[in-house]
Order: sequence, then structure tokens, then C-alpha cells
Amino acid sequence: MDVKAKSIDDENIEKLVRTFYPEVIVDEQIGSFFIEKLGDDINSDTWEEHLVLLTQFWRFVALYDDEYKGNPLRPHFDIVGLSKEAFERWLNLFYEAVDRVYDENSGALFKQKSAEIAENFMRRLEL
Repeated sequence: MDVKAKSIDDENIEKLVRTFYPEVIVDEQIGSFFIEKLGDDINSDTWEEHLVLLTQFWRFVALYDDEYKGNPLRPHFDIVGLSKEAFERWLNLFYEAVDRVYDENSGALFKQKSAEIAENFMRRLEL
């Protein structure tokens, strides 16, 4: 049995990102969005760069780490076919990954923040 993280740190944030995205890339509903932009080989340099960036993003969100300098919303404006249903699917998969990595208390932060971010993105993208 895997021990779930009871606290949030750099190591388990990276584990969350690396647990989540292999599921995303093969998902029938949303995988194509990622494959179109990043390719279908999650072990590629392009994907590695993206996974590092996303790990930095979630460290910024959860730990207020200032290493992340991106604009997370901007790339979403260029994704053709993005929908509210796609965001809902992303959230469901993210929650599943959170539940695999974190205990309920620590995971609650990621679920709350991801729901807020998705809601903000959908509003800004007019979905």
C-alpha cells in the first residue's frame, strides 16, 4: 500500500504532476489537446519541459514558491475546441491523481485551488 502524503512539499508536488499527466495524455476526451501541443511521447524533452513548468506552477500555488514565472491562462486561448466539459474532465482526472498522492486533508488544498483555477479559466475563456 502506498503511503499518502500528509503534507505538501516539493517532492510530492512533483509526484502529483508526474502521476497526473500520464493519465491525461491517454484520456480519450482531453488527451488530444495535450498531444497536439506537446506530442504523444511523455518522455520527450518537450513534455519534460512542460512537466517541470507545471511542477513550478503547483509549487507557486501550494507553497507560494516564486520560481514560476509563466502565464498559465495564455496558452489556453490558442487551444481549438476547448470546452467546459474538457475542463470538467481535467478536474476529475486531477482529483483522482490528488487522491493517489495525498491524504484527504492535504489533497483538499489542491482540489480547491484547481477548481478555482478552472472556474477562472472558463470564465476568462468565455466557456
